[in-house]
Amino acid sequence: MVEKSRGITLTVFALLFVLVAITDFIKPFHFFPNDGFVFFGTKLTGVTNAIVAPLFGMFLLIFAFGIWSMRWYALPTAYAATACVVANMLLYTMKNVDMHPLPLINVVVGIGVPLAAAIVLSLRKADLV
Repeated sequence: MVEKSRGITLTVFALLFVLVAITDFIKPFHFFPNDGFVFFGTKLTGVTNAIVAPLFGMFLLIFAFGIWSMRWYALPTAYAATACVVANMLLYTMKNVDMHPLPLINVVVGIGVPLAAAIVLSLRKADLV
């Protein structure tokens, strides 16, 4: 059986998710002020941040590998990642009404990238192994 190429679009998505995974891995080290992983609308700190952020980093690395190697599980993972981002943004906004709203670019990129990955993977569903 001949394997199909993942193409430039899916290659870019895989690399983007690796970059996001790296940022999740470094969040416990607080290289940037006010850094912390947001989980269901709550910014985590301390031990919880040190555990949950790398776990999500692993989830994203598995997702990126699934895209890179055109595995079947990349598609449901894309749906889960999109749902997680949407839920996080909605809950964060609802829990922090006294703060400034999320910048539009954060919303567009945060939802758009995993959603676009899910759409492209859906279109390439027959090529996933």
